[in-house]
Amino acid sequence: MALETPAPAAAAPASAATGAAPPNRRRETAEARIFVASQWQLMWWKFRKHRLAMISAVVIMLVYLAALFVEPIAPYLPDAFNPPRTYAPPQRLHFFHEGRLVRPYVYGLKQEIEPEALRRIFTIDPEQRIAMGFFVHGAAYKLWGVFENDIHLFGPLNRDERVYLLGADRVGRDVLTRIIYGTRISMSIGLVGVFLSFIFGLTLGGISGYFGGQVDNLIQRLIEFVRSVPTIPLWMGLAAAIPVTWPSERIYFSITIILSFIGWTGLARVVRGRFLSLREEDFVMAARLDGVSELRVIFRHMIPSFTSHIIASITLAIPGMILAETALSFLGLGLQPPVVSWGVLLQEAQNIRAVATAPWLLIPALAVIVTVLALNFLGDGLRDAADPYGR
Repeated sequence: MALETPAPAAAAPASAATGAAPPNRRRETAEARIFVASQWQLMWWKFRKHRLAMISAVVIMLVYLAALFVEPIAPYLPDAFNPPRTYAPPQRLHFFHEGRLVRPYVYGLKQEIEPEALRRIFTIDPEQRIAMGFFVHGAAYKLWGVFENDIHLFGPLNRDERVYLLGADRVGRDVLTRIIYGTRISMSIGLVGVFLSFIFGLTLGGISGYFGGQVDNLIQRLIEFVRSVPTIPLWMGLAAAIPVTWPSERIYFSITIILSFIGWTGLARVVRGRFLSLREEDFVMAARLDGVSELRVIFRHMIPSFTSHIIASITLAIPGMILAETALSFLGLGLQPPVVSWGVLLQEAQNIRAVATAPWLLIPALAVIVTVLALNFLGDGLRDAADPYGR
């Protein structure tokens, strides 16, 4: 009599063997998190999937950090000049010597006068090595005009040595130092200008969309008038009205006001459209029936409902402010020396002979390009994240 072999037991699910939750349960858990998440959590979950926007956010944070601490980051003072080093070429950092890893250093420069053109020619001096280091002593400065110190993030160990990692300009000033100092002015104009545009656009656009009627018509005709004027001639005309005898701080404030006066119309149109669609919503009607004041309805109920869109719009508006300041300063109608901004630095590149002799004078344009691209990518990421339920 044949013995019956028992049937093999059914294999346990892989998820039970490994202790992991089944796919359906994980999907249900993820959906439950989405249903109870706040608007900001949904924005963050979607934003962090945008890798280019995340990288751009890191770049912008580093740029603004440099703008905040320009004095200790820059190796020298922005106006420190050295005429014997006029148009000195960039000096390359070296980390190896005779096949061994050593402290970073640069080779010194020797200069000769070309007999035909009577111009300086710089050549590398392999006999002179200038050691570089971090947190070195250098020129004294006042951080934010208050704290005195002489520690710089990097520079030559010998404080009497001068090193030009990105070359020198027509009077021997360090281009890298001036680019770092220009970061504060150019980036702060973007922030301050957009903040003022935000105030104008949010206030006038909100009033126009919420109350409507004659107020709406008046504000919309004002917006159409401002937008109908060609931008560049308007910039040039308003900037040319600023007296050149004004101190640099007053010119800086005036340029910021000009840029804000021109840039608020786009945001006002967006805010007006949102208010027109929101003022008939149920939660707005419920707030009115509850006796809530008009200001509280606007600032407590309506504006928070599209705050994410406002943030995205502001981020995308900052590059326009930076480019506008750069263009005005480049044309000589904006900020003027001794103020240091990226546009002022690019004035050195107006002379084709100077660019042919010292092409590193165009490096400030690279700083503008990188910053503007990073801000645009960041704005795109925020705009996509503002609609977390979209695809």
